[in-house]
Amino acid sequence: MKEDSQNQREAEGARSVPPLLTNHQTLVDQLFAESGGSCWGLTRELFEVALERSVSKHVGSATITPEKLEEFLGALHLSDLALATACDSGQPEAWNHFVVAYRGYLRSAAGAILRRSAGSPEACDLADSLFAELYGLGDAKPGGRSLLRYFHGRSSLKTWLRAVLAQRQVDAIRAHRRFTDLDARDRDDPSLRGESQVPRIQSPADPHRERYLALFQRTLKVALGLLDPRDHQRLRWYYAEERTLAAIGRALGEHESSVSRNLERIRRQLRRDVEAALRKGRIAANGSSPEPGLSNEEIALCFEYASEDAPIDLDKLFPRSAQPPRKPGSQEP
Repeated sequence: MKEDSQNQREAEGARSVPPLLTNHQTLVDQLFAESGGSCWGLTRELFEVALERSVSKHVGSATITPEKLEEFLGALHLSDLALATACDSGQPEAWNHFVVAYRGYLRSAAGAILRRSAGSPEACDLADSLFAELYGLGDAKPGGRSLLRYFHGRSSLKTWLRAVLAQRQVDAIRAHRRFTDLDARDRDDPSLRGESQVPRIQSPADPHRERYLALFQRTLKVALGLLDPRDHQRLRWYYAEERTLAAIGRALGEHESSVSRNLERIRRQLRRDVEAALRKGRIAANGSSPEPGLSNEEIALCFEYASEDAPIDLDKLFPRSAQPPRKPGSQEP
């Protein structure tokens, strides 16, 4: 019965999105292999449904060009999307990994939001309350959809979870203040009149935000400088000069899909290098002060803040240099 229910849910999910990837099955095969979803028991068909849903939500057009489609899909956090989709489909291996990998992170994030320790009862309650919705127990009837179904892979799963957690806290504060407002009006309190008097609630500001941003940008610049010249040029053309995948492919003698996969490979390498450097810290040298390494939660905040509004100067990160060697027969875009 459980297997039949799961198959029914997969079929319903497949019918809920338009067939945007019908003519791109080879690309879907490649992305599924890169995602590692098979280790969670995730089927290739269900992963395609998740990709369809992401494209439909954020692009929303069946007329999207193949180039733009590959560019969009290549920028997704594929392994995170595969894990979230496997959890949504009820795969035990995926859930076991998710609990081990993310319960501690959610409690640390809840502690930062509440300005309490990660082990405090308030932080644990806020973090653990989210697991019911993530597990699909938020609906009144059994077998409800997991909240993870609304993760589309545009950001990392950690960033998305922290945003959901923060929004839950904001909603709780607003609900409490609305209740307080109604209670005050019942007592004919003239200082509170209507919902318009409820102040706008914002997530608490992180006093370390600027430090995290500065650390991230400095570490990213060093990591970029250590890249292979050919990979560095790929990033410069794509991000600083905004050239298309096709133009970069012509210059390097590569197919567009290869350019997209190489960019994704470079992004993963940069992330690993930056995470490792932030975790290691910096020893005192040349008059600079030593800096302790960051925790996993602090590193996640560095990436989150950078993705939100870091004032990154692309011209400084990608200074013009000698062109990398090109393959025979390639053309300058």
